[in-house]
Amino acid sequence: MSTNPTGVDATLDAKPASRRVGETLATPPAPPMVRLQRLLHAHALVGPTLVLVVACVLFGLLIGPRFYQPANLSLIVQQVQIIGMVGIAQTLVVLTAGIDLSVAAIMVLTTVVAGKLAVDGGLPAPVALLTGFVVGAACGGLNGLLVTRFKVPPFIATLGTLNVFGALTLLSSQSQTIRGADLPALFLWPGQAFTALGADITYGSLLVLGAFAFVAHVLRRTAWGEHVYVTGDNPEGARLSGIRTGRIVVSVYVAAGLICAVAGWFLIGRVGSVSPFSAENVNLSSITAAVIGGTSLFGGRGHVAGTLLGALIVGVFSNGLTLAGVDVLWQTFTIGVLVIAAVGVDQWTRRVAG
Repeated sequence: MSTNPTGVDATLDAKPASRRVGETLATPPAPPMVRLQRLLHAHALVGPTLVLVVACVLFGLLIGPRFYQPANLSLIVQQVQIIGMVGIAQTLVVLTAGIDLSVAAIMVLTTVVAGKLAVDGGLPAPVALLTGFVVGAACGGLNGLLVTRFKVPPFIATLGTLNVFGALTLLSSQSQTIRGADLPALFLWPGQAFTALGADITYGSLLVLGAFAFVAHVLRRTAWGEHVYVTGDNPEGARLSGIRTGRIVVSVYVAAGLICAVAGWFLIGRVGSVSPFSAENVNLSSITAAVIGGTSLFGGRGHVAGTLLGALIVGVFSNGLTLAGVDVLWQTFTIGVLVIAAVGVDQWTRRVAG
C-alpha cells in the first residue's frame, strides 16, 4: 500500500497555483471612470483646479498674449474679490446644509449704515465702520435664529430677510448714493492699489486672500470648524455626540453676516461710493462660486479654497468671453452650464463606491 512519505495530506497540494503563491486572488483594477470618481471624491479641489487651468489655456489660445498680461490678470482678481469674499460667507452656510439668499442684502445694508453714520452722523470712520460690522453680524444672527429657534427652512428664512434687509437699505439711504468725495479715506482704502510686476494690486484683493487663508485655517484646524463639517454632514449624529448643533448653526450665520459686512467695506473701495443699488448679482454669484468650487449643497463637504477657485473660474470665463467679443447673454449661459455641471459632478462623486 502506497503512503505519503511527507506525512502531509495530499489534498493540501490541490489548491490552485494562484492561491499557493499569493493566497488571495489579485483585485482587478477599477475602470477609469470609477477611479476618476474616487479621485474627485477624495480630493474635491482637483475638479475646479483642472477647470481653471483648462479655461486659462483655452482663452490664452483663443485671445492671445493679451489675456496673460499682468494688467488683465489683476483686473480679473479685482473683479472677483467681492464675489470671493461673499462666497466665503456662503460656503460656511452651505457646509451646514443651508443656504443664505440674503448675503448681498446684508453687505449693501452695512455699507449704507456705515456710510450714513460717518457722513451724516459725524462718527469717526473706524467707529462707523465697526458699527457696520456689528450690524452685519446681527443680521446673520437673525438668520441663524430663524433657522434654529423657529425651525424656518434656510431658503425661506433668508428669502424673507433678503426683502427685509433690502427694504431697510432703501429706507435708511432714502435711495440716495453717497459720493466717494464725501466718504472718509478709510472707507476707500481697500480700493487703493500699488504696482507690482506690471500689475495693479489693490489692498482689498490682498485682504480677501488673507480672509480665505484665515477661514481655511479655522475650518481645518479648530474644533469649531470640525463641528461645522459634522453638523452639515450628519446633524443627528452630531447631536448624539454632544455637539450643540443649534449654536454651531447660529455662529455660522453670525460669522457669515460679519464677513458680508467686511465685503461691504471692500465694495465701497471697489466702486468708490456707497450705493443702495450696488452688487445686485453678488447673491447668485456667491452661490455659483461655492458650488463650482466643490462645496456640496447637501452639507458637510467642501473647502473655501475651492470657493476661491470657483470665483476665479467665474472671473476668467467672464473676462475671456468679453475679450473674445461674446455677447453677455452667452456669458450668463456659460456660467449657468458650469453650475449645473458642478452640481452633477457633486451628485456623481457622492455615490462613490467604497
